[in-house]
Amino acid sequence: MMMKQPDTALLHAFADGQLDAPEHTDVAKWLATHPEAAAEVAGWKAQSAAMHDAYDATLDEAVPARLLAATRNGAPASAGSRWSMAAAIGWLAIGLVGGFMAGRNTDSTPTAQLPLPLARQAAIAHAVYAPEVRHPVEVGADQRDHLLGWLSKRLGHPIVAPALEALGYQLVGGRLLSGESGPGALLMYEDASGERLTLFVSADTDDSATAFRFAEHDKVNVFYWVDAGYGYALSGTLPRERLLAVATAVYRALNP
Repeated sequence: MMMKQPDTALLHAFADGQLDAPEHTDVAKWLATHPEAAAEVAGWKAQSAAMHDAYDATLDEAVPARLLAATRNGAPASAGSRWSMAAAIGWLAIGLVGGFMAGRNTDSTPTAQLPLPLARQAAIAHAVYAPEVRHPVEVGADQRDHLLGWLSKRLGHPIVAPALEALGYQLVGGRLLSGESGPGALLMYEDASGERLTLFVSADTDDSATAFRFAEHDKVNVFYWVDAGYGYALSGTLPRERLLAVATAVYRALNP
């Protein structure tokens, strides 16, 4: 007999490999007949893998001396207390990340109500060009080298098209846009179902946006950040957690 619809907690436990064999099998059977839920769970798994790839090595690094000094207010610490403080700092970091991830499904998750120009421009560009059938891009992916060379020359900055095939997205092509601070580049990706994502790049010196941030503008979700004077924004109508998995992959591809 087919199980009833599993709740979110059970689906997360399935994605994290925390279920025993019989329960795992039951959930897997249910997901096989519910493709939308299966896609969401797959997004959680991809996101978790990306987080581990990005941060596991950091967990093995030595705790900086300045942090240890701060935790003990300058007082000498024994070897045992150093381990305790390191563990505390590690658990604090994990708690912060875990709190963000757990909160993403609640209304209390911080979301920019008034997106910065970078996020707003990216969301508008996505809304305009992603639905386009005949002319979604100026230069197609079949001219990838020409496209990236042209955009790089116009922006005065190397434009890279991250490979997203592992997440199911192929490069469609790109186009030149006008940004707040000059030329902007828009790269478009598409999966087998026709779902499209766009990566917007433009000059941006807003120091307050250097962190990885999320915003929503007219039903378009955007993850954006600023690096070395250029802004990057990945936009789409995917649920936030699935877009985050792709945005993390994009960030890692641009910052190997």
